[in-house]
Amino acid sequence: MVSISHVVESIVKHRPYLSESLAAGIINVSSLARQLQPAVEKALQREVNTGAIIMALNRLAPYLQVRDQVQLNKLLGNMGDIILRSNLCDYTFKNSPTLLDCHIEVLKHLVKSDEVFYTMVQGVFETNLVISDSVSELVQDYFREETCLFEQRGLSSVTLKLPKGNSLQAGFYYTIMKELAWEGINLTEVISSTNEFTVVVDNALIDKTFVVLKNIGK
Repeated sequence: MVSISHVVESIVKHRPYLSESLAAGIINVSSLARQLQPAVEKALQREVNTGAIIMALNRLAPYLQVRDQVQLNKLLGNMGDIILRSNLCDYTFKNSPTLLDCHIEVLKHLVKSDEVFYTMVQGVFETNLVISDSVSELVQDYFREETCLFEQRGLSSVTLKLPKGNSLQAGFYYTIMKELAWEGINLTEVISSTNEFTVVVDNALIDKTFVVLKNIGK
């Protein structure tokens, strides 16, 4: 039989911001219990007293504090190298039938250029390119017939090599983004793969961004 405690834990653990606030003791437990009451009653298919939910939350808080500290800190403490790149350009183009051909032509010129930064992320309606300023003329040349929606220069990037298992840890990316947000760092782009996480920022913010990400596992 599913208990109130199990239902409450299931709800809380899927909301990283809520889990963190509860573990830190900075949330009004009574108000939270009233907010969660409809969801708990729906899961149990019966009426539940608010006091029972409060008790479940109070019992859960110490466990969350230990669990989050152990699991998240273990992953964050195992971060790999941090790679900095400067003098980048950011472009956003409207998707078209010829856009991929433009991308291929640029890549043909860069195939032997190991030092060049070049990423492409294709969305539903637009495609984003972040490229080293030194070869931006290639983009302007081959993409000249495409519709450019956005262009920005004077950018830098910080790339984190992520530990294995990062995608299985709830709140992992939230923790990184939270630290950047608290420091007032505006992100121009976010580029992510399975084991790498890259943020692109204005050149003026690169030192601050590096310090935040370097210390995130400490």
